[in-house]
Amino acid sequence: MSDKERELISRIQGEITDSLGYDGEISEQREKAQEYYYALPFGNEVEGRSQYVDSTVQDTIEWIKPSLMRVFASGDEMVKFTPHGPEDVDAAAQATDYVNYVFTKDNPGWEILYSWFHDALLQKNGIVKVWWDEYDEVKREEYSNLSEMELQYLITNDNIEVLEHTQKDSIVNGVPEVTHDVVIKKYNTDGRIKIENVPPDEFLISREAKSIKDARFVCHRVKKTLSELRMMYPDDDFGIEDLGGGYNEQSYNAERLARYEFDQSEDMAEGWGGNEEEALREYWLHESYLRTDFDDDGIAELRKVCTVGNYVFANEEIDYTPFISITPLKIPHKFFGLSVADLVMDLQLIKSTLMRNLMDNAYNQNFGRYAVLEGQANLDDLLTQRPGGVVRVKSPNAVMPLATPPLEPYSFQMLGYLDEVRESRSGVNKNTQGINADALTSHTTATAVNAVMTNAQSRVEMIARQFAETGVKELMWIIYELLLKYQDKERVVMLRNEWVPVRPDSWSDKMDCTVSVALGNGSKDQQMAHLSQMIQFAAEAMRGGLPIVTSQNMYNLGSALVKAMGYQNVGDFLTEPPPPQPQQPTPEEQTAMMEQQIKMKELEIKQGDLQVKMMKVQQDAQEAAVDAQLKAEELALEREQGRAVAIGAT
Repeated sequence: MSDKERELISRIQGEITDSLGYDGEISEQREKAQEYYYALPFGNEVEGRSQYVDSTVQDTIEWIKPSLMRVFASGDEMVKFTPHGPEDVDAAAQATDYVNYVFTKDNPGWEILYSWFHDALLQKNGIVKVWWDEYDEVKREEYSNLSEMELQYLITNDNIEVLEHTQKDSIVNGVPEVTHDVVIKKYNTDGRIKIENVPPDEFLISREAKSIKDARFVCHRVKKTLSELRMMYPDDDFGIEDLGGGYNEQSYNAERLARYEFDQSEDMAEGWGGNEEEALREYWLHESYLRTDFDDDGIAELRKVCTVGNYVFANEEIDYTPFISITPLKIPHKFFGLSVADLVMDLQLIKSTLMRNLMDNAYNQNFGRYAVLEGQANLDDLLTQRPGGVVRVKSPNAVMPLATPPLEPYSFQMLGYLDEVRESRSGVNKNTQGINADALTSHTTATAVNAVMTNAQSRVEMIARQFAETGVKELMWIIYELLLKYQDKERVVMLRNEWVPVRPDSWSDKMDCTVSVALGNGSKDQQMAHLSQMIQFAAEAMRGGLPIVTSQNMYNLGSALVKAMGYQNVGDFLTEPPPPQPQQPTPEEQTAMMEQQIKMKELEIKQGDLQVKMMKVQQDAQEAAVDAQLKAEELALEREQGRAVAIGAT
């Protein structure tokens, strides 16, 4: 190992220790949020008294998630790419379909969104990782009765390995013939976009970072077995002594263990302890992305360094950091925002405390305390609570109940007030949780009900817009860029019920990405009502001869209505109209066109005659100039001859 690599490892270890997410306050807050989500005991419970724990955090988050999933996952087009020019229209439409296909078909898109949103709502930030994954595909194939030429053509390919070969000699029509039976193994290298959720406790980022893009240091720490490390880095010759011991303090990270605390499964989650086989021994792989001037050119480049302890598996320059983060309540100029759990955890503690007091009071009302004259009553009878039970006493008034004062009505009103506080903080109230009887009274108009529902959903819509613009849009754009960079082979996939060959390297690298989420467009019922009104208006316009609607417009309206109803295969219900044919001219228009053509011909003839005359004039002028020049030369020659004769005579 060179001195430069030692310096790099030392810096990485320092960055890890100082990063956000490596223990510290952020980790403690996320651990607490996880415990509140599970409604675990607070630790202040008293034996013999109520130990009720409210579930405000879980209820609030679980009511927000259905709205978010309906917004993002209810349609077949999560993002849309818009072209920069008319030549990019078809490519933009194909990119839209294919990027959505890669996210939902090549990857478990619904599960990724669900876990991504859950992490953000509960633990401040949700993280996903996206990268291009290359893999070797191996197929076993058998061929029979191949000729010599066919055999040579088959096995000359570099990615073919012959497993079995049998040569058969025979005579056909008196001619000897040789055929071959072969079994081959075909190797093919291919790649796909891979997307996975990163647990918040496995993600580290430098403290001063405002976003992942401008972060000086980002790290994904993930547990890998020795066998997995050997498969990931087959060219590295390393052993257990190179990686250090199998123990790592991060295995016992409190935030990590809180995820398994509800069902006490942390022991199973941590593997086999120290009794596993050597190949199953676990290590923490740190996949670090940092900016450093490793090549000493004076400019810090982005590098990916993979390490286990002090052993370096990879150290290479890269062009992007493969992580995308979302947070429900973004704080400007900070990476970590606020989670929904941060807003309502204190309410869960207050409601739990209040409910415990109410339940303790109810217990005391039903099974109160007694004043007993010592030695005058049988304590066993008194302590045995059963209907119609007998308490033996030795004197009258030996047992007297102690009155328990009932709680005041405002104690119950306090619970309603706390629910109102939760509603104002999170936007989740009884209107979004279900039907509110007060909002549906006979004198309440539909407009008023719609206004109440819209106001109640505004906070959730704000969270959805935040996720769309800061996370989903960036994820889809990275998928687009990775396809442009790495997929250089044609792939045939089914898009919109048609098998389409896709070559991303033919797309333009300059396209805009728009997140197509159902925000600001009303509910599905509202969309269908609006589309139905538009179809009715368009039909009346066509019947009235108003030239503002075409058959293609009507098809587009019908297609949108079918999709709003939840049916994605529009072709099963509607047939797209053929392109409009050019209109044939009327007889009057044909006559006018013929007259126009005759006039154009006459004009062309006149222009031709004029050009001939001009050429004649030019030719005559040129001939006159030539004659004049010849005459001048003859005169000059005559003068020279006369001068010569005169000189000879003298």
